Amino acid sequence: MTPLQIASVILVLAAASGSFNYFFLKLPPSIGIMFTALLGSFLILGVDHYFPSLQLVEQMRDLVTAMQFSGSLLDGMLGLLLFAGALHVPLAALKREALPVLLMATLGVAISTFSVGVGFSWIAGMPLLMALVFGALISPTDPVAVLGILQDAKIRKSLETKIAGESLFNDGVGYVVFLLLVGVAFPSSSDHGTATFDLGSAISLFLREAVGGALLGAILGGAVFQIMRRMNDYPLEVTLTLALAFGGYELALGLHVSAPIMAVVAGLMIGNVGRRDAMSEETRTYVDGFWRLVDEILNAALFLMIGMEIFQLSITRDMALTLPATIVLVLVARLLSVGLPILLLRPIRREGRDVVPLMTWGGLKGGISVALALSLPDSDYKAQILAATYAVVVFSIIVQGLTLGKLARWLRNERVEI
Repeated sequence: MTPLQIASVILVLAAASGSFNYFFLKLPPSIGIMFTALLGSFLILGVDHYFPSLQLVEQMRDLVTAMQFSGSLLDGMLGLLLFAGALHVPLAALKREALPVLLMATLGVAISTFSVGVGFSWIAGMPLLMALVFGALISPTDPVAVLGILQDAKIRKSLETKIAGESLFNDGVGYVVFLLLVGVAFPSSSDHGTATFDLGSAISLFLREAVGGALLGAILGGAVFQIMRRMNDYPLEVTLTLALAFGGYELALGLHVSAPIMAVVAGLMIGNVGRRDAMSEETRTYVDGFWRLVDEILNAALFLMIGMEIFQLSITRDMALTLPATIVLVLVARLLSVGLPILLLRPIRREGRDVVPLMTWGGLKGGISVALALSLPDSDYKAQILAATYAVVVFSIIVQGLTLGKLARWLRNERVEI
């Protein structure tokens, strides 16, 4: 199939799944589309079990492989989704929450990666280094999943900013940590890894990726801002923002700096400084409308693809206990990655009692983790890591996503001190 044919299939299936959810399931759009895709996938698996001559699973596996989920997300869709998400995060509110966001997006990722790695090594009987790779890819919260579900959770703004801000930045940090660990685990297959990979090269890579991505986002965002403030032509200004998100992300990939961090920084700049000083009211309306539409369409496609990725899995009987245990492990690691930074800040900043439970339960995993698992080089452990990743992501989006609002309401009714 050609790329255009694959895109057509994805859009048709996303529209059909969204319509089914709208009329029957009535779940939040992203969750409903993924749930519908999962139902359809299980139905195909059931039919194939009784009528194997139809070869439905083989055909679906070929289709899912052709979709190239990992490459489609990490090399294309992610830049647009991160830019769209950052575009609507108020910079002033983010500055007020900068310290906890920074700690949870850095120290929190490190705590979670180590905790999950050690625990998963014991649960799955896997070498510690490979388990740490799993810890790195499953630790970042997915901004695509988080931002979409936060809109329906109706939690207070300061807490929403913490969750949204952390999810935007820990994605880029987690990706860099993932690259570091893959470079150690698979030195011959990583662009950054070598047989003599040491702490110095790890720090150098981290600084180049993270700081380089932030600088590139600021430079490109500033350049587009200067152009936009000198014109008043909303179609061209919308095109400039699209060029910034698309072109900037690809440039960051080419320069080997963090493309996710570039997209977030550029989106924050255009969404705040650019919106205030470079856009007319008409331009703001069209820019907001365009990027909300892009966000909704790509979200629908992404969550559909997550639901269909089940055809890429190889689940064995011995995973019956491993997968549920891994879900619990990731939740415990998330609690530690939130609770310890909040505890460190207590002498200078006190948070409400609802912050830790809501940020723990609201730390949703999503397509980024699945894409990173799929991108791993072939090994004896890849199938197990992919199955564990998929189990955590599905539980996170469906169970945590559907109950986050209820948890927030319950905590409010309990008169939690905030």
